[in-house]
Amino acid sequence: EPIGIVKISNETGYEHHKVRYSLRVLEEENLIEPTSQGATTTDQTSGFVEELDTKTSGISEQLDGMRLENTDESVQ
Repeated sequence: EPIGIVKISNETGYEHHKVRYSLRVLEEENLIEPTSQGATTTDQTSGFVEELDTKTSGISEQLDGMRLENTDESVQ
């Protein structure tokens, strides 16, 4: 931090306008704030990331539970 649009675009391969839009959305959610050097995270960011990690882990566990143990079972 801070990080700018050009650096994010270069590192991710996303076009500048897509990065700019995404940063605007994050700013509207108070997850980042703009500075003259680039975007920086806010106090709310770490809590959001922790909650997101928890949710995605839960989804991943549910998907793992849905996998068939044996591919022969899927044929029946």
